[in-house]
Amino acid sequence: MDLGGREPVADFIDSLPTEVQAKVLRLIDLLADYGVLFKESYTRQIRGKLRELRITTKSGEIRVFYFAFADRRLVLLHGFVKKTRRTPIRDIEIAERRLNDFVNRQGG
Repeated sequence: MDLGGREPVADFIDSLPTEVQAKVLRLIDLLADYGVLFKESYTRQIRGKLRELRITTKSGEIRVFYFAFADRRLVLLHGFVKKTRRTPIRDIEIAERRLNDFVNRQGG
């Protein structure tokens, strides 16, 4: 949740078609269960603490940025539909801003 009380990743997931939402939510559940031990093919480090959950659907590639916080808590930061081979810098920067905002609000 951001300072304004919005949940950007939840809003992103809600904007997806129902069958895609189901797959995204299933993989988020698996990520929650396995944490940092989740298979490398489904997750990848982007830079620093920032990681991405990689979801392949019939309609395209979905990415959800997250990071591991204290007590094995995973914080979802930003979701988007990937339309190019390389992850857009703009999306990485959005996730990093949200990561820094979250950490600062938590006092750490």
